[in-house]
Amino acid sequence: MGEYVLVPGARLGAWVWDAVAERLRSAGHAVYAVTLSGLAEGDTDRVGQQQHVDDIVSVVEGNELSDVVLVGHSYSGIPVGQAAGRIVDRLRRVVYVDSSIPADGLSFADAWAEEDRAWLEDQLTDGDGTWLPAGAEYFVDQDLSEQAINLLATRSTPHPGLTLTEPARLTRPIDELPTTYIKCLMAGDTPSPDVQQALKSPQWELTELRTGHWPMLSQPDELAKILAELS
Repeated sequence: MGEYVLVPGARLGAWVWDAVAERLRSAGHAVYAVTLSGLAEGDTDRVGQQQHVDDIVSVVEGNELSDVVLVGHSYSGIPVGQAAGRIVDRLRRVVYVDSSIPADGLSFADAWAEEDRAWLEDQLTDGDGTWLPAGAEYFVDQDLSEQAINLLATRSTPHPGLTLTEPARLTRPIDELPTTYIKCLMAGDTPSPDVQQALKSPQWELTELRTGHWPMLSQPDELAKILAELS
C-alpha cells in the first residue's frame, strides 16, 4: 500500500482533498493531507515560499514516510517540486495536478504573462499582502456542482503573498524525478510550455482528465483511481 502526501493549491486547505483521501484510505493507503502555513490561520505576514517547502518536508520526515507519492495541485506544484528534491530518498513519484512547476530562481508569478502579473500585484495590494479568496463566479464552467462551488467560495482563505513572489530554490532538477503530470482539459487543452518541455524527460508521463481545475472536487473517483495506480 502507498503513502500519499496531498498538498492543496493557493487559498485552499487540506479539506479540499477530503473526498480523494477517503477513497485512497478505503483502498488501504496511508494519506496525509497538508494545510500549508498561513492558510486557515490568519497569520500570513512572514510566511514565504520556503516555509511551504519546509511544511511538506516536515510531513514526510516527521511521519517517517517512505516510498511517498507526493501530490501538488495548482500553486503547490511550486513547493512540491522543491520538496521532492529534498526527500528524494523517500520518494516514489511526484504528481502535479494541473499545477505550476518550479524553475530555479523563478517565482510562481514569474510564469505569468505581464498583464496577469500586474493583476496579481493589484490583488496583493487589495489584500494587504495576501491573495484574497475568489467569489463563486471564479469557479463556474469547471465541472463543479453547486455544492462544490459553495465549498470553494466559503472555505478558501487568504493566501500569503510572499509565497507567490519569492523564487524557487531547486536542490535537484525536477526532470530527473519520476513524475506524473495530470492535465485537466477544461482548464486548457494543453499543458503550459514549461510543462511540455519537462514532459520530454523519460522520467515524466502525462495523464489527462476531462474535467476542470479542481478534479479533487469534480471527479474524486477518477483522480483517486489515477493516484492509486501510482503506488
